[in-house]
Amino acid sequence: MGTIIETRNLRAYYITKAYGVERTVKAVDDISLEIQEGEVYGIAGESGCGKSTLLRVLLNAFQPPLTIVGGDVDYHLEGETIHAADMTEEQKHDLRWRTISYIPQGSMHVLNPVRRIRDSFHDFISAHRDVTKAEAFQMTAEYLRDLGLPEKVMASYPHQLSGGMRQRVTIALATILWPKLIFADEPTTALDVVVQRGVIQMLRDVQQKEGSTLVLITHDIGVHANLADRIAILYAGKLVEEADTRTILTNPRHPYTKYLIESLPNLDSREERMSIPGRPPALDRPPSGCRFHERCPLARDICKTIDPQMIQVEPGHRTACHVVEEELSHEPVA
Repeated sequence: MGTIIETRNLRAYYITKAYGVERTVKAVDDISLEIQEGEVYGIAGESGCGKSTLLRVLLNAFQPPLTIVGGDVDYHLEGETIHAADMTEEQKHDLRWRTISYIPQGSMHVLNPVRRIRDSFHDFISAHRDVTKAEAFQMTAEYLRDLGLPEKVMASYPHQLSGGMRQRVTIALATILWPKLIFADEPTTALDVVVQRGVIQMLRDVQQKEGSTLVLITHDIGVHANLADRIAILYAGKLVEEADTRTILTNPRHPYTKYLIESLPNLDSREERMSIPGRPPALDRPPSGCRFHERCPLARDICKTIDPQMIQVEPGHRTACHVVEEELSHEPVA
């Protein structure tokens, strides 16, 4: 198993001009990461931290004012390296849905409200494969059955299904062509916890059955805990920590990650949960140095002026924090 998608020093900004004034929002700023074949890679952080923007850039599904101003996004597929930014429209069509797929945040963004579910599946399948309508319907029925969905949903219109069922159908629609790489943007948002559990289980089943790579975007650390193999933590457009899920949950090193974990509800404790003081910075005017220093109780003078670089805490665990770097420099060498 190797790397399937890789970014190097990726910078993607929203650049707008109005009334002679140019405004630049640094939504994704100098992010380098590698996502492995067959894993579930979670991306977490507060609202507005750049998660969905990063996903759109990784998916190569964006347009101005969002612009890649530096760095690369590479797909490693079937022994071939593809530079996402250089793909032609024909290449995008060949890869999209058959090899690289997308599960959006809202099911109604995908499902046509005036067409039955079976017709939406037929439209989708026939756009990428030479099949008859009967073959598309049979393929849909078998796939829904494999995923534990009732075949009767095929005859329904989207508004006749519950929110949870629509989201399950959307997942099925996005994965029916067995893509190798699946991006999911907040797939459980607006669902109650019981329905969330079913959707999470379905995502896990799809990923495991096909051996696909799943890139999961959500602010809900609980969803990551149930699905992700590794988690990347974003803050104000920056990657601040990356490790396997257990390490992130039990031994986070970056102060921001610690706040995220400590804010999670705990049924076994009645203690008041800690929240992060202050608010995230405006990304058109990010602070100098570490972008978290204005909210960090451990901030030093160096944090206010110098942007910390990603360092390895231990194998598979990276973080960007001057305080952690200083602590590691004073640890005895084994």
